Amino acid sequence: MSRDVGAFAVSKRLLLIALIALPLSALAPARALSQVDPLPSWKDGAAKSAIVDFVARVTTQGGRDFVPPAERIATFDNDGTLWTEQPFYFQLAFAFDRVKAMAPEHPDWKTRQPFKALIEKDSKALAASGEKGLLQIVMATHAGMTTDAFASSVRDWLATARHPRFNRPYDSLVYQPMLELLAYLRANGFKTFVVSGGGVEFMRPWMERVYGIPPEQVVGSSGVVKFQIGADGKPVLMKEAKVEFIDDGPGKPVGINRFIGRRPIFAFGNSDGDLQMLQWTVAGSGARFAGIVHHTDAVREYAYDRQSRIGKLDKALDAASAGGWTVVDMKQDWKEVFPPLTAAGAATEAKP
Repeated sequence: MSRDVGAFAVSKRLLLIALIALPLSALAPARALSQVDPLPSWKDGAAKSAIVDFVARVTTQGGRDFVPPAERIATFDNDGTLWTEQPFYFQLAFAFDRVKAMAPEHPDWKTRQPFKALIEKDSKALAASGEKGLLQIVMATHAGMTTDAFASSVRDWLATARHPRFNRPYDSLVYQPMLELLAYLRANGFKTFVVSGGGVEFMRPWMERVYGIPPEQVVGSSGVVKFQIGADGKPVLMKEAKVEFIDDGPGKPVGINRFIGRRPIFAFGNSDGDLQMLQWTVAGSGARFAGIVHHTDAVREYAYDRQSRIGKLDKALDAASAGGWTVVDMKQDWKEVFPPLTAAGAATEAKP
């Protein structure tokens, strides 16, 4: 061994001995500097700490609350939980725009309610049609076509439609803190699902691009779909004007059982329509997390809860208080609400 090599070996041994002899506190600052905040749009506080602490507990091998990766199921409502739902659900905005686009093919709509009211922008007459009228609009714009054609119409609408208040694409009005949460959970071995009252055929065309959640992990309300052979001899799936399953309220645990097959250990919602999903989640054994997004920021988004006609949060808010669930105050807990827009006008996409 040459003198230089020998000196290097001695120096390396001395360095290792020195490092071993150092107290752990001396190395802590270096480790702390290397850590990156996985939830940078969340303010430090009780909500953020509850999330991080829960994830640490269920992912620590050998810990009392450790959960195997296969059982790390997280479910999220969509409207009002992952993206804005005011002044009305975005799927309804899609249906309204579809009526206007389809009107030339349906001249009878000019004299038939509720289509007449929508075409003439008569909000009073539209409101008077009630839920029955809205259902007619949804059925007329969501049926009588193949699933592929419907998916294309959803993607085309998202590419051109703008929110009336924010003048942004609807799929850019997703919550940046929740995008970070989805990515953080997946980085820690969770499988993330959307469980929403919205139409599953409306959500699947864009959720993987925006949330990083693939179509097979989207559970929603559905209409009847029928297999048939098209005019060109190729098989197609046709959407019919019949309701098959409503994935809202008590339907959410049913949908989770039917389509996921595992009870989630982590669930987030924002309204009374999510109450049963949250109750079902925390009723399981072992460590459980239930979270609610509370809309309290009228400046950056909207402020509403118990009296709202859209996304009413009343019974679920009481249940959260009684059960010790995590309530996220949008105004107090989030540094940012929406992600920045790219030069093309679309929101920055979530990372898988």
